[in-house]
Amino acid sequence: MSVDVTNTQSSENVVVVYGGTSAEREVSLKSGTAILAALKRKGVAVCGYDLRDKGLVGLEQLAPSVVFVALHGRGGEDGTLQGALELLNIPYTGSGVLASALGMDKQRTKQVWRAVGLPTPESIMLDANSDWSAVVAELGLPLIVKPVHEGSTLGISIVKSQAALEAAYHEAAQFDARVMAERFVVGDEYTVALLGDQVLPAIRVEVPGGFYDYEAKYIANTTQYHLPCGLSVEQEKSLAVLCQQAFAAIGCEGWGRVDVMRDGEGRFWLLEVNTVPGMTDHSLVPQAAAYAGIEFDDLVLKILDTASEQFTS
Repeated sequence: MSVDVTNTQSSENVVVVYGGTSAEREVSLKSGTAILAALKRKGVAVCGYDLRDKGLVGLEQLAPSVVFVALHGRGGEDGTLQGALELLNIPYTGSGVLASALGMDKQRTKQVWRAVGLPTPESIMLDANSDWSAVVAELGLPLIVKPVHEGSTLGISIVKSQAALEAAYHEAAQFDARVMAERFVVGDEYTVALLGDQVLPAIRVEVPGGFYDYEAKYIANTTQYHLPCGLSVEQEKSLAVLCQQAFAAIGCEGWGRVDVMRDGEGRFWLLEVNTVPGMTDHSLVPQAAAYAGIEFDDLVLKILDTASEQFTS
């Protein structure tokens, strides 16, 4: 898939959809505001729309020729908005209905990856009646407990003892009815952005506290993003291929981000895919693009242009 930023100027009415009602609303507002400003600077006829205001009725009244999806979390990143836009025959950025729904479900994403032979840490679904000792016996300690359908690390805990496991489950269950436990991979964390058929440079994320949580992502200024990431050329090529395979296995299109851990033996383990990554001043995709020589405004145009390509393909 080639990306041509020259086509976007002719778009009659671009609408950036952001906000919404998910737990990631505040991050979405920041992403959408940044995207909206970039498109205006590029001379695109564009307006912003908070889906919380009048829902789909209000969006349809704006008569968009294309929608830039900046709606993080449920209701925007899980295939529901994508399905509505397809029924309305409106092109949109990012992955389609199936890939969006799969990508939002961490457990089913992992099931697909395992089915095609891609490496991802072992996991177990939890409920209030889980045998906590059996979970620890299978996954070991420490382990990760996370809501299946949340992003931005909301509700995630690192569990270091069996005694803490049940409390971590109840914490995650405040965000989602489906909760999973995952084997904790000790090592370095990497994130890889994909834009059309281009894999952007990998970023190694280093957090002083050791846990890349919501505060480390969006608030703290102590999180370090290493570009170059420190891998050898061959290792980074191997990581790029793995992320392309992971992206394709879920059926993702347009743009997105894959998060990966590298253990002490140098093996990569896929964690999750993000089909509507953040575009805030702390976000990773803009950082990787800038390192590859793509300024923020041009990055936004490139993402927008993939919407028309996917809709007509």
